[in-house]
Amino acid sequence: MHIFVSTAFAVSASGSLLTQVRSPELRKQVGNQSNCIKEVDGMQTTDSIADMLTRIRNASSAKHDSVKIPASNMKKAIAQILVDEGYIKGFKVEDDGKQGMIEIALKYGQNKTAAITGLRRVSKPGLRIYSGCEDMPKVMKGLGIAIVSTSKGVMTDKDARKANVGGEVLAFVW
Repeated sequence: MHIFVSTAFAVSASGSLLTQVRSPELRKQVGNQSNCIKEVDGMQTTDSIADMLTRIRNASSAKHDSVKIPASNMKKAIAQILVDEGYIKGFKVEDDGKQGMIEIALKYGQNKTAAITGLRRVSKPGLRIYSGCEDMPKVMKGLGIAIVSTSKGVMTDKDARKANVGGEVLAFVW
């Protein structure tokens, strides 16, 4: 059973059990497993990639010029794929002395229509989705991309097929 902590309460992985932690032994276990949840901008997130995609989706629908996201190597790789495929204008990494921030410049067409029509997280922390190179999904019959984490790095589904590698399907973009 995985235990996640929010102040003085422990919650089971299914979320159905909510009890106050009183046992010192249980407190030690909870303290050791509390690193599963990351704190971002004062709130806790368990899926930083989903948080990134949600921030991009929300900023795009609100017609913002750019969006700031807490940095990580995986997020930098995803942002680079979005630049290479033409879904965003660019990104820059700002060092703030801690983990840093990625500022993504969003791309729009005529009449401020977003270049990104849709973003969907596929593999989640609770249910990982893996695919071999021959079973790699095609997004919107080839009009979109799947972002895949492979042993050779983060790449698109097309690049994974060319490199003959499979991996974890992180997200769909169209």
